[in-house]
Amino acid sequence: MRLRLGDVIPNFRAETTQGPIQFHDWQGDKWVVLFSHPADFTPVCTTELGRIAVHEPHFKKRNVKLLAHSCDKLKDHIDWVNDIKSYCRDIPGDFPYPIISDENRELAVLLDMIDQQHKDDEERALTVRALYIIDPQHVLRLSMHYPQSTGRNVDEILRVIDSLQLVDKVPQVATPANWVPGEKVMILPTVRDEEAQQLFDGKVDKVTMPSGIVYVRTTTNYKI
Repeated sequence: MRLRLGDVIPNFRAETTQGPIQFHDWQGDKWVVLFSHPADFTPVCTTELGRIAVHEPHFKKRNVKLLAHSCDKLKDHIDWVNDIKSYCRDIPGDFPYPIISDENRELAVLLDMIDQQHKDDEERALTVRALYIIDPQHVLRLSMHYPQSTGRNVDEILRVIDSLQLVDKVPQVATPANWVPGEKVMILPTVRDEEAQQLFDGKVDKVTMPSGIVYVRTTTNYKI
């Protein structure tokens, strides 16, 4: 299956470190960050799952549940969690999110998490660092794929969640490069000037371009 933005994530069943789940039921009315890692007991993965665990309260504040995945045994996951907690000592309390066990790689294939080079090699067909942000309607809203050699940035994951949730609430805007909450957002070109002035109480900044085309309009007066 080739997952694309806008696809509905299948209602898969999986065994996890916190018991079996049926994905749509488990998700409920939350957003979900579903992310794969290549293997248990590996250094980069240990840092990733640890930092995401430390930041779990920030995800929870955004109505987001976390769900990890790899093609390892359930017992290995459980043993590895103890290593993660030992290495990342600032994880508060119990390990906060489940890790899927997918020994036969069926779910990894279904969710398009295995790289093209090794997809037919059973011994080397490890998951890449795939990460999916899924909205409460089970729709894939954002997809990131990192190679095994590069760990992910948790602040960037939170930033894109903030952007997605903002544009859902204020569909007349988009967030520019390097945007973080509180900074200016871009008003979509499809929004007429009169409508923009009304929506944002006249607090609209226009940028003059050499082309003479006025298409960059910004505001900080958005309400979420």
